[in-house]
Amino acid sequence: MGFPVYDYRKDIKNLLVTPQIRSRYMKMEPGAVAAPHTHDLGHEVFLVLQGSAIFEIDGETEEVGPGQMCVALADQSHGITVTSDVPMIMYLSVTPHIQPTHTIWADGKRLPHRFTPNSNYDVESDASAAVGEIIKRHVEAAQGVADAALAAAEKQESLHQKLETAIADGDEETAKSTRNEMWDALFPTYVKAYELADIWNDLAPRAGT
Repeated sequence: MGFPVYDYRKDIKNLLVTPQIRSRYMKMEPGAVAAPHTHDLGHEVFLVLQGSAIFEIDGETEEVGPGQMCVALADQSHGITVTSDVPMIMYLSVTPHIQPTHTIWADGKRLPHRFTPNSNYDVESDASAAVGEIIKRHVEAAQGVADAALAAAEKQESLHQKLETAIADGDEETAKSTRNEMWDALFPTYVKAYELADIWNDLAPRAGT
């Protein structure tokens, strides 16, 4: 079957939506404006493929054209104004993608959290799933993160001196094996955190806008 291959000339939609990353092609008509906003957690990458636009990021402005890329880091305000006579098409990604995904500001003040329906990201939620069951899974996932983080912290504490000594002594083999052991203890925490984020992204929009 192979794997999907996407084309910016026809696949104007969200292409991959996970807690780790949301990526899409976006088309904006001449003169169109995307109002400034921020992301609490996400870094956003913009790669212009056609046309051009003024990007305002963290108070600075630059015109970006085909083949050029810019980045808005988490908490950096960013907005877009299309300047070309043809539609501006770009690839963008936000990582991580965790609700609430956008933060809106007015007169320098943060407005209330805005949770967006998953359908806005071209994701269809399982409407048949009972909210009570999702809440239960969410609480269990949160506890899973806490348990994994505690186990990881204990392992880091038990190994940090060994790693420090090995590095100071130039003992590369011991340093490498200790580092690997520390990572093996950390990895489950990240896995559990992404599981939690996935359930949260399903739960949050169901609690109202």
